[in-house]
Amino acid sequence: MMTQNMIGKPTIIQPLFSLNMPGVDDLFPGFAPGDFAVLYGSPSIISLTSLLCVRAQLPAQLGGLGSNVIFIDGGNTFRLYNIARLAQLHQLNPRETLERILISRAFTAYQLTSLIMEKLEETIKQYNAKLVVISDIAGLFLDNDIPNEEAERVYSQIVSYLANFAKKHQTIVVATYLPYENSKRNTVLHGMTRAKANAVLCFSKTKYTKEVALEKHPFFVLGTAELPSENLTLTDFMIAEKGRNS
Repeated sequence: MMTQNMIGKPTIIQPLFSLNMPGVDDLFPGFAPGDFAVLYGSPSIISLTSLLCVRAQLPAQLGGLGSNVIFIDGGNTFRLYNIARLAQLHQLNPRETLERILISRAFTAYQLTSLIMEKLEETIKQYNAKLVVISDIAGLFLDNDIPNEEAERVYSQIVSYLANFAKKHQTIVVATYLPYENSKRNTVLHGMTRAKANAVLCFSKTKYTKEVALEKHPFFVLGTAELPSENLTLTDFMIAEKGRNS
């Protein structure tokens, strides 16, 4: 699947794993194996991870990865209802869809570190997953009980590890960075995340529109696209699209 939205240097041979959202796909045609991508901005990215978990299970001819999914939840953001709802919209069995998502929850920064740096490699081989989602990657490291220097040091190791992991295993790794109050630590961790990711997308909401900006990518032209609808969530949008196309 080639795309015109590319700077004319390298050639992407493998099919891209897209969001399948009109307008957005024109800006960002999709993730490629080896990508470490970061989504940040609006809390709507929580719904977006549910969409990715479901679409990853579709066969390649329908734009999916035909794959199991590993979901490492750092902020208690996994939504069973969203998954079941989206599975039905994509004509998948909700129970089977949930069974193909391996969920690991972390409640401390140290648990999240262990899940990523000690267990992820073994888990991905065992589970044969082509998509890894790290939800709320930085939240646990903003805990004031963790000294600044330690939080920054360990977090830097994690994002470096994920970038190398994605390339080594030719896996798509998508991390979400949820909005938090401005602080020096938050600014530093956010900067580390952007620096190590090869794809960065920002989802934002104004009074009148919702937008996504492609802020970093090695191949695609950077820019902004308007998200569908004013007040609908991404899952609501999927329902609207299904109804319009049926």
